[in-house]
Amino acid sequence: MTTPPTMPSTTPGSGRQREEPLLRVRNLATGYGDLRVVWDVSFEVRPGQLTVLLGRNGAGKTSTLRAVSGLNKASAGTVHLAGRDVTRMPPHQRVRLGMAYVQEGKRVFHQLTVEQNLLLGGYPRGMRRSALRDEVQRIYELFPVLGSKRTLPAGSMSGGQQQMLAIGQALMAKPQLLLLDEPSGGLAPVIVSEVMERVESLKETGLGILLVEQAVEASVRVADHVAVIDMGRVVLSARADEVDDLHVIRDAYFGRAGQ
Repeated sequence: MTTPPTMPSTTPGSGRQREEPLLRVRNLATGYGDLRVVWDVSFEVRPGQLTVLLGRNGAGKTSTLRAVSGLNKASAGTVHLAGRDVTRMPPHQRVRLGMAYVQEGKRVFHQLTVEQNLLLGGYPRGMRRSALRDEVQRIYELFPVLGSKRTLPAGSMSGGQQQMLAIGQALMAKPQLLLLDEPSGGLAPVIVSEVMERVESLKETGLGILLVEQAVEASVRVADHVAVIDMGRVVLSARADEVDDLHVIRDAYFGRAGQ
């Protein structure tokens, strides 16, 4: 198996140089205790762009995401955020530097209102109450459905709406980089499309997004770069417009890339 060359430094058709990577992961290895799950993973995320990590269950996608966030220790390789080496930094320091992580499973406080959930998301940055309120309004503009349900318990909303709330809560910390783990999990196909549309719109704010997904077609449609992981290693890395033929991704899933 071979890995295609990384994407070039110019945007197709634009003729302008892309910005430097916001996130640069090189030769990352990680696992759980003595069990190594990820052996050699490299990729980049640039401002205003989305990189999606694809792969079968157990391929190492979520473990990679947890190592980028600091929840898993990196046993080898490096993680750089905005040019700074954060490989050994604890998660809370990465948050302060502009990294936010939305874990799988729509993790919101069901008994609290939508607005209370959002306010909690802003507290790690130590913002004043007036600044917190301003950020809440910004989230309502991004996700109008949350504004219409601001006084309702989060647990009363649909799964898709709870997923938007989880993303909104992470955005309250005003990150540069957003890590999303399986935002489509457990959602109906029509809701998956709606969530992905919202995720795509976030790129327009300049946010860099690292997405782990099982919904291949929906995620490739909104991605700028695609990396497929198999058995803890990247087996395909390319611009999304280079893999619009999903057979290329399918071959990578089943170990036929580069053959």
